[in-house]
Amino acid sequence: MNDTLNRLAELLEQRKNADPQSSYVAKLYAKGLDSILKKVGEEATETIIAAKNGDKEHLIYETADLWFHTLVMLAQVGLKPQDVLDELARREGLSGIVEKASRLEGST
Repeated sequence: MNDTLNRLAELLEQRKNADPQSSYVAKLYAKGLDSILKKVGEEATETIIAAKNGDKEHLIYETADLWFHTLVMLAQVGLKPQDVLDELARREGLSGIVEKASRLEGST
C-alpha cells in the first residue's frame, strides 16, 4: 500500500509544475486550497451516499476519489501520505477514547 501512496504523492508533486490546461491536478493546484477543500468535501459526501446506498463497488470508487483528493490536499499544504501513516502507526494499539482525551488535554 505504501508504494501506491508514495507513487501517487510523487506524481502529485510533479503536477504542481504542470500546465493547468493539460492536468486536472495542476488545475486544482492553480485554483488554490479552497477549491481543493471543496472537492474533498464533495467526494466525502459522495462516499457517504455510496455507503448509505449499500453499493460496494460504488463505495470503493467514491472512496478512491476521496483518498485521491485528500492526497492532493495534503500535497498542497506540504504534507505527504507518510505523515498520516506515521500518525496512524502512533495511534495503533491505543484506545480511541484515551487517544482523543490525550489530544484534548494537550490543547488546554
